Amino acid sequence: MPTPAFATLSLAEAHTERAPDGSMARVLARLPGASMAQFELEAGRVSRAVVHRTIDEIWYVIGGRGELWRRQPLQEETVALAPGMCLTIPCGTEFQFRALGVEALRVLGVSLPPWPGEGEAAPVTGPWIG
Repeated sequence: MPTPAFATLSLAEAHTERAPDGSMARVLARLPGASMAQFELEAGRVSRAVVHRTIDEIWYVIGGRGELWRRQPLQEETVALAPGMCLTIPCGTEFQFRALGVEALRVLGVSLPPWPGEGEAAPVTGPWIG
């Protein structure tokens, strides 16, 4: 298998798009096994509740405050989000998040394998109305 080319990208150069959950995503680096993006949810906003069909995600909160609800068949929880928090969203986990306070919630997310595109996130019923 060939070695991937180097990738170098600043946040300012990153392509911005609306994620399926309603947050704004700045698409960052990508390798065959993973991709990375920065997500931002405006202050006071609630995301749409979704479930990923094929990917796992690792999140690291870099700014703002909020809450994340996540549910699997045998467990459900809501956790506080603040800078420095790191968490996982395994494939098949239903989740929803909201930004609390006066600043946007900003999260650095890694998708494993890379984000496949449209159709990956399916809507579910979450605890909050956006």
